[in-house]
Amino acid sequence: MMARGRGGASGAGALAAAALLVIGLLVMATSAPLAEAAESYMVGDYGGWKFNVDRWAKGRTFRAGDQLVFNYNRAVHDVAVVNAAAYRSCVVPRGARVLRSGRDKVRLGRGTHYFVCTVRGHCQAGMNVDKLSAAWDEEPELCS
Repeated sequence: MMARGRGGASGAGALAAAALLVIGLLVMATSAPLAEAAESYMVGDYGGWKFNVDRWAKGRTFRAGDQLVFNYNRAVHDVAVVNAAAYRSCVVPRGARVLRSGRDKVRLGRGTHYFVCTVRGHCQAGMNVDKLSAAWDEEPELCS
């Protein structure tokens, strides 16, 4: 009876099995459903961040990770990230984050987000928006 040496037929079989395993993993990875990608939304659509944009978010569904883009004339507007009380009263508290580039991008996290223009009278003229965003991986809870 002959002894098998190194690199014999059993080595080729192991190599073939490893190759099949790699191919199988690649097939499974490419056929698995892809995670939903974050979306980017221009606030106010093509009109941008302007008066009467307060109804823009109605009927839209946002998720954590989505990005809001605020386009506006920075000489006459800005965007403040505020809390619910400031949103309702149109009074921006000291220390609020105010964006002034004219093309601001904000990535949504979990929870409700509020944005207003700080220029006097603009928030009252509908230059404000609020929207609830959910987590990426949470499914809505079904109630019976």
